[in-house]
Amino acid sequence: MKYEAKSPLAADIGDYLKVFACTAVMLQIILVEALQTHPSPSAQIGIGIFYDLTKFTAPAFIAGILYTTTRIAVDSNLTYRTYLIQMWHALFIPTIAWTTIYLLVMPWVQQVHRYHDLQTFAWQFINGNAAPHLWYNSMMLQFIILMPAFWWLARWCGQNRFRGILVLITVSLIQIAWLAFYDRQVFHGPHMQDWYLLDRLFISFLMYGVLGVLAWQYRHITTRFLHKWHWVILIIAGASFVWINWELLSYSLPIQVINAPYYKPSMTVYDLSIIFLIAAFAATQLTNRPQIAQTIHFMANYAYPAFLSNVFWNQLLWLTFGRALTTNKPLIGIILVYLGTWVLSFASAIMIHWVWKQIRRMIFVRSKNNQ
Repeated sequence: MKYEAKSPLAADIGDYLKVFACTAVMLQIILVEALQTHPSPSAQIGIGIFYDLTKFTAPAFIAGILYTTTRIAVDSNLTYRTYLIQMWHALFIPTIAWTTIYLLVMPWVQQVHRYHDLQTFAWQFINGNAAPHLWYNSMMLQFIILMPAFWWLARWCGQNRFRGILVLITVSLIQIAWLAFYDRQVFHGPHMQDWYLLDRLFISFLMYGVLGVLAWQYRHITTRFLHKWHWVILIIAGASFVWINWELLSYSLPIQVINAPYYKPSMTVYDLSIIFLIAAFAATQLTNRPQIAQTIHFMANYAYPAFLSNVFWNQLLWLTFGRALTTNKPLIGIILVYLGTWVLSFASAIMIHWVWKQIRRMIFVRSKNNQ
């Protein structure tokens, strides 16, 4: 399996990681809402297991972003200023728009605290508490700002295997140290309440970003590894899935998703194995199913705006029929709200992009005619 395309228009493994992550993360919020309807113990256990199944989204999205960005930018003439301008339009403006919508139109979806004046409004705006999924934005945008460091890392590694191994060992040690620190001090630790914002610090997901960089830099080794060891990776994924569910269910009922954080050794193994499995699937598709790969590439372009809007559509569906249906028939309610949220999120992302493109075209034509 070989993959050499460097064009921004080409599909890649990062596209698959972003689409899978976006698709799965929409289910997480619905599962949390379903737990709030006080389902039966057996239903709670089932919901908790499915919640754990989707608990790879943030690491996969970060790995996907760094993989694609490294592929496109590391050997190009793209400047940091040009890159930031591109990201301003692609990421920052949608983030600002949707965060404003959540705070002003749906203030009840805020997390931890609610704003009560201009200062607390601004704090909720930037800290990721404006909606249950926006903590991820606070973390991901740090990677965007720090992107030159990852470009430098990619160029420093080049094709030198020793340097790649050195970087991998170093970032693994950092990850182990961070997990140990988080487990003792934050996760059910003395600073569980006052240090909760550490979960959106970029260092918590540094390993996945570096992994995305290395996966592209050593893509020939990566694809051979995935092709040769995918069955072993599948076994590890299954074993780690049992592990994280055993840990979650070891706590007493009702199920609390706070007991399934990203920052545990078991979850790290699970996340890495799922990322590798998606990458193995993507590598096969890119070689054997190029048309499907291009469809995934198209969807990946809208994955982030779809992610931003998904809680908005989720709330509309949940409050109109979802909560009542899920209370009486949990499985049917979860499936219908999830499918509706997914369709509306991607459809709105595509439509907003099309409308914005038409507006920009009209502005350009009018400006040209006035010259």
